[in-house]
Amino acid sequence: MRVVISGASGFLGQRLARWLREDGHEVARLVRRPAKGPDEITWDPAGGTLDPAALAPYDAVVNLSGANIGGHRWTDRYKRELVSSRVDTTGTLARALAARPAGQRPGTLVNIGGINWYGDTGDSTVDESSPPGSGFLADLCKMWEAATGPAAEAGVRVVLVRSGTPLHRDGGYLKPQMLPFRLGLGGKLGSGRQWMPWISMVDWLLAMTFLLERAEIAGPVNLVSPEPVRNADFTKEFGATLGRPVIMPIPTLALRVALGEMAPETLASVRARPGVLLDAGFTFRRPGVHQALEAALHDR
Repeated sequence: MRVVISGASGFLGQRLARWLREDGHEVARLVRRPAKGPDEITWDPAGGTLDPAALAPYDAVVNLSGANIGGHRWTDRYKRELVSSRVDTTGTLARALAARPAGQRPGTLVNIGGINWYGDTGDSTVDESSPPGSGFLADLCKMWEAATGPAAEAGVRVVLVRSGTPLHRDGGYLKPQMLPFRLGLGGKLGSGRQWMPWISMVDWLLAMTFLLERAEIAGPVNLVSPEPVRNADFTKEFGATLGRPVIMPIPTLALRVALGEMAPETLASVRARPGVLLDAGFTFRRPGVHQALEAALHDR
């Protein structure tokens, strides 16, 4: 399979590109500078520029673009960047795919969105048939998915991935937690009762390959472990895996002071089930949080 990846220089993009190449697939990257070789395609997502003909030789496009949700405090300006880096990018890809007839373009677009689409679900379990939630991230996810419309309307198979946090020490949720937990300063967030939608890195990569190869799957797909855990239990397991005590809970008020508008989203509970993957016969290699954290911290 020949796959084009946007966001290939990011935390997940680098791992997915390497994974696909090791599995025998050909991978090209979308870049915002002049291309330096045959495995690069130049584009300008903010300006809406991407030559549709450049995508013609490929079978699928994976869209991983987007500014880091937790990269900065949520000022109005940064919130606009979070939206534009996802919605404008996705729209540019979708329109480029729609500009060419079937058989002369990639037949699949896998768009990586967030599990925040469901908002705060409390203790209720949600799957791909559940309604959308509310809040900034839920609204962002809805706009993000809607931006794939031109591709879907043109007959491209569009997979709307709603991803939980892939666990790895070098990125995502774990990276900023490594130092405080190693120092014995880690703790649950707020009450710790909120459900965490997580997935092991190897299962995320395996699921992405599965979705690229299974032509019958389209629409929303939750990329989360079938065994969600509450934040307090995750925190306890994380500390145990590091061999450190977990004695410093972070009060809700402190999170609100430190994170501002992002705090309620950080404390949101999302008890999501990977219904589409399970129904399609996907087998999780590391469904339990203990084995997933062991692998995440030791790069296995």
